[in-house]
Amino acid sequence: MENTPITLVTVVTFLPILGLLIVLFLDEKRADTIRWVTFGTAIVTFLVSVGMLIAFDPADPGLQMATYYNWIPTLGMSFHLAVDGLSVLLVMLTTFIMPIAVVISFDPIQARVKLYYAMLLLIETAMLGVFVAQDLFLFYIFWEFTLVPMYFLIGIWGAERRIYAAVKFFLYTMAGSLLMLLAILWMGANAGTFNMTALLDKLAGGELVYPDGAETLLFLGFAAAFAVKVPLWPFHSWLPDAHYEAPTAGSVILAGVLLKLGTYGFVRFNLPLFPQASKDLAPLVAVLAVIGIIYGAWVSYAQKDVKKLVAYSSVSHLGFVMLGIFALNAQGVQGGILQMVNHGLSTGALFVLVGVLYERRHTKLMSDFGGIWQVMPVFGTLSLIVVLSSMGLPGLNGFIGEFTILLGAMGSGFISGWFTVLAAAGVILAAVYLLFMFGKVYMGPVTHAENRRLPDLNWKEMLALVALVVMIFWIGLYPAPFFGVMDAAAGSLAQTFTVEAPVEAVAGRPVVPIPPVLALPGY
Repeated sequence: MENTPITLVTVVTFLPILGLLIVLFLDEKRADTIRWVTFGTAIVTFLVSVGMLIAFDPADPGLQMATYYNWIPTLGMSFHLAVDGLSVLLVMLTTFIMPIAVVISFDPIQARVKLYYAMLLLIETAMLGVFVAQDLFLFYIFWEFTLVPMYFLIGIWGAERRIYAAVKFFLYTMAGSLLMLLAILWMGANAGTFNMTALLDKLAGGELVYPDGAETLLFLGFAAAFAVKVPLWPFHSWLPDAHYEAPTAGSVILAGVLLKLGTYGFVRFNLPLFPQASKDLAPLVAVLAVIGIIYGAWVSYAQKDVKKLVAYSSVSHLGFVMLGIFALNAQGVQGGILQMVNHGLSTGALFVLVGVLYERRHTKLMSDFGGIWQVMPVFGTLSLIVVLSSMGLPGLNGFIGEFTILLGAMGSGFISGWFTVLAAAGVILAAVYLLFMFGKVYMGPVTHAENRRLPDLNWKEMLALVALVVMIFWIGLYPAPFFGVMDAAAGSLAQTFTVEAPVEAVAGRPVVPIPPVLALPGY
């Protein structure tokens, strides 16, 4: 490939670093200036990403706005950034979530302000890099770099057991990543390149052939890192601790974007690089996904702490995403990607709500609340919308994603239709634990005197929640633009897994199995 100039994708990815450099030169005592520079940087990054989305061509399934340089030619490593329909919405999600994470930190974070906002800007570039890197070695650099700022966000500004949670988060994700590194090294050594485009061309042309059993082992090497990050059951035990101990903005970033690095990794790397292993292991992944859906919902219901409830709910919701991805058809992939966005919005908003309550009462126990809607009516109204979104009410974003995933799972040629039935039960369980939480915290009389004079939302909290609610309604009522962005790329990926429909005579009539790739009616 020839070297190409810098594009909007590269500008979006590294704009936060420009803001970081400005913050580093500001005096620690100028806390308000540091906050506003960080917020301004996040807003500008979002606006530039909107320009990138406008320039994006949904009809083109390939990579767009690519920046390519031969970085280390002798080792086959390239600096290759680009977006396609599988990643552009996740880039937009990242740039949308970050201003929210910044603005909700204005009041709670009063110590070591300069370092805190530097970490936010650093993690934004790292997450964006994961979504746009098209070279395995470059991807690994961005992937590992996300650990550092999140480790400090939890370890310095977290709750009482923050060091334990930060170390656990770091060790879990690092352990899985080492197996992925070994798989990446094998790919580079045997293909002579780490570039994804070149790797896929070599696989398609027969220049790169996996020895017997190697494809499955390589799939598992990548999956080890991605499954921990998702987190896919049973690799989830680090998540509740990290969520619970993290500051509000840390939880919003973790739920809103960081967990999507794992699900995206399966779509970007496992499916196209290891298609046969993906087919063979799809039933196993579907089993783990369904267990996660049921388990996450069940454990969420048992929680007495509202933040732990929201934390465990992510295990359940991301189980749906994994089920959609490994349906290995267009609807499943599209539903999985859209549900990544939906989970980022809805669960991110839930953590904002928990942060609002904690800043006023310094407790997260549901038993310490009750009747909050009477005291904080605007907060209560927005909370109801977010809760209904998370449980998948029609007309809101969660329903569209879950419906598309279930449609893909039912039409899959690789996993049993019974998985759809069990996953649908998870939707009911989500309604149970979320409505239980809402009743305990928001409904009924005000049972604690400390809650009688709680102030309603301030402008920063209102800005964050209204922005999230607008997106919740937009996707729920008019999802066509979101499906349109993904359609060509998801269809192209799904063609790899199209099941040949054998015609078998049964009582003199041909039987044609339902193909895994179906058109989405109306989109």
